[in-house]
Amino acid sequence: MDELLNKIREDLLKYSDPKVKLASKRFFKEEFNNYGVKAMYVHQIAKEHFKIIKNEPKEVVFEGCKALFETNIMEESLIACDWSYALKKQLEPNDFKVLENWIDSYITNWATCDTLCTKTVGFFIEQYPEYLEELKKWTQSKNLWKRRASAVSLIFPAKHGLFLNDILEIADNLMLDNEDMVQKGYGWMLKVASQTNQQAIFNYVMQHKIKMPRTALRYAIEKMPKELKQEAMKK
Repeated sequence: MDELLNKIREDLLKYSDPKVKLASKRFFKEEFNNYGVKAMYVHQIAKEHFKIIKNEPKEVVFEGCKALFETNIMEESLIACDWSYALKKQLEPNDFKVLENWIDSYITNWATCDTLCTKTVGFFIEQYPEYLEELKKWTQSKNLWKRRASAVSLIFPAKHGLFLNDILEIADNLMLDNEDMVQKGYGWMLKVASQTNQQAIFNYVMQHKIKMPRTALRYAIEKMPKELKQEAMKK
């Protein structure tokens, strides 16, 4: 695995661009390390190198993911997210703790939070809905990325019209969160849910719009018809 990880880093350095490295800083408030590699190349590198280990036991790949996360370098973390999603059909119930530990230990910005949670964690929750109650506990975390994760992990199921009541419960729990990244996270969750449950989400927004932060509200209604948007935005 060490040899493979070194090769990945060589490839990332090969594709690094100082202009991309500088420009990417504009999208994040947090300090982070990166090579400056465009996302398309990061995913390409992840895919190419996964071919080498795709027949290895899941635990071996997870160790590789952990090693990539531990560097706290953006592109390496994104490759770890891609590798975990490549194993989605091998996920088992006891992997929830692995995913949760990664969020607790290594997720420090919206890009890695969303890449891991909208894909791998979202797929997991759809396969094992009994873990929805554990996901709801994340809304009470002191870690803002874990709170965001509680919402964006339901983006994948929301696209399929699933778990509406759980989505609304998580929105309730996050409603007055002071962090804009959490507000945007649950607003995004509601927006995706509105594409299959428009009336229910509209009713929810209308019920809570007086106290719902405008950031979350605007996200939630983004895909709705103009007349519903106007109604929701009225003071």
